[in-house]
Amino acid sequence: MGEKVVAGRFDLSDRQHYRDKLRRCLAGLERLLAEKRFDRPKNLMGLEIELNLLGADGMPRMLNAQVLERIASRDFQTELAMFNLEVNIAPHRLGGRVFDRLAEELRTSLAYADRKAGELDAGIVMIGILPTLDRDDLVSSNLSAVDRYTLLNDQIVAARGEDFALDIEGVERLTCTSKSIVPEAACTSVQLHLQVTPGRFADVWNAAQAVAAAQIAVGANSPFLFGRELWRESRPPLFLQSTDTRPPELQAQGVRPRTWFGERWISSAFDLFEENLRYFPALLPICADEDPLDVMDAGGIPKLGELVLHNGTVYRWNRPVYGIADGLPHLRVENRVLPAGPTVTDVLANAAFYYGVVRALAEDSRPVWTRLPFEAAAANFDAACRYGIDARLEWPRRGRLGGTTQVDAVGLVRDELLPLAEAGLDAWGVDPADRDLYLGVIEERCRRRTNGASWQAATFHRALETGLSREAALAATTRRYRELTLLGEPVHSWPVGLPEPVPLG
Repeated sequence: MGEKVVAGRFDLSDRQHYRDKLRRCLAGLERLLAEKRFDRPKNLMGLEIELNLLGADGMPRMLNAQVLERIASRDFQTELAMFNLEVNIAPHRLGGRVFDRLAEELRTSLAYADRKAGELDAGIVMIGILPTLDRDDLVSSNLSAVDRYTLLNDQIVAARGEDFALDIEGVERLTCTSKSIVPEAACTSVQLHLQVTPGRFADVWNAAQAVAAAQIAVGANSPFLFGRELWRESRPPLFLQSTDTRPPELQAQGVRPRTWFGERWISSAFDLFEENLRYFPALLPICADEDPLDVMDAGGIPKLGELVLHNGTVYRWNRPVYGIADGLPHLRVENRVLPAGPTVTDVLANAAFYYGVVRALAEDSRPVWTRLPFEAAAANFDAACRYGIDARLEWPRRGRLGGTTQVDAVGLVRDELLPLAEAGLDAWGVDPADRDLYLGVIEERCRRRTNGASWQAATFHRALETGLSREAALAATTRRYRELTLLGEPVHSWPVGLPEPVPLG
C-alpha cells in the first residue's frame, strides 16, 4: 500500500478490467513458480515499525506531515492518521550480531526523529494503541493528507454501505460507531519480513501461523482504547471491525472479513494469493500498463502490480508478499502480529524469538501444523489477544501420546518454544551473545509474567488508587510509559505505578 494512487471514481468497466488483470497476474505468478524464476536464498529479514506522535501531556498530536518534513528521510513515511509515522529499516542478513546492529540503527533513527518532533513540541512513542486516544481524534478530518488513504477509506466505506460498528468486550466493554476507517489508525504494529524461497514458503508461513498466539502472549501491548480497558492485545479485534466491509447480513452468511487469520494450512504461497482473488472483491481497481504474461514471454520479470495492490488490501496477520529486488523476484512472509514497543530492546527480543522459533518449527521433522488443527491455532490467537501473558493455549502433546492439550502460554514459551528459538537462531548463524541477550528478555517476561500490556494495566490501576480520574490516570500512565521507553530498559524491568512526587523545598 506504499504506492501512490490518485483518488478518483471507478466504474463497472474498471472493476472488470482489474479482475481480468488480476487473473493474468495470478497466471504469471504460477508460471514464475513453475519455472523456478525466484531469487536464491539470502536469509534476509526486514523491519517496519509504526509510531505515535504525542505531546508532553500524553495526548496525540496531529502533526505527521510537519514532523516528516523536518525529518527529511526516506526511512520515515506517513501512516493512516496524522498522529502516525512509520520507520522502515533496510533489509539485513540474519546472522552474526544482526540484532545489535539493528538496535543501534533503530535507536539512532528514533532519537533523531524524536528530536525533530520535539521542534514542534511533540514526541514519538512505540505503543500498540495510544491509551489517550479519544473518539474525536479518530475522524476523517485526521486522515493523513495522502490520496491512497482517502481512496481506501472511500472504497471500504462504500463497500460496507453504513457506519462501522465497534463492539469489543474485554475487562470492560466498548461499543461505538464510526463513519470512516480511521479507528484502524489506533493500531500501531511491528512488521517482520522474512525472504524465503518458494519451496520453503509454506513451511515458514504455517510455522508463523502456529506461533502467532505465543508472539502475542509475550508481546501484548494494547490494553486500552477510548478510555476502556479491553483485551490485552486489542489491535486485532479493532483492526477487524474498523476495516470490515461486511454489513451484518454478510457477516451472518459467513463471508470472510478482510482482516483475517485464515482458515487452513497451506502447501504453497500460490494458495494465499489465489484465495485473496477468490474471496475478496477489489477495493482499489487501479490497472497498470504492464501485461504480465507478455513480459514473461519476452523473458522479463513482471511487477504483478494489480496482484500486489490487491494483496495489500487483504489484512492477513501473516501476509504473503511478492517483490522484485536487483531484477529478481522474491517472496516474503510478512508477520504483522506484534504491537509496536515498548522499547527497541523489546522489539528486537520479539523479533529474535520470532525468527528463531519459525526457523526451528519450519524445519521440524514432525511439523506442528500436522499435529495442531488450524481451528485450534486460530482459537489460540484469539485467546492470546484476550488474555496476553495469562493466556492458555492448545498445543500438541510431547512424545508419542499424540493429540493436543491446554497449556499456559508462559510455560509453552519457556519450556518448549524458547529452546526451539535458540536452535533456530543458531541455525541462522546469529552470534550467541545476541541470541542470549534478546531471548533472555523473553525468558524474563515469562518468569515475571510481565509484558507491555500488563505493565500499562497495573500502572493505570495504581494511578486510579491515588485518586486520579480515568482520563488523568490514562494520561499519567502514557507519560510514564514514554519516560521509561526513553530510558531504554526492557519492559519486564519497569517499576509499576507512577513515580512519587518530589517534595518541594
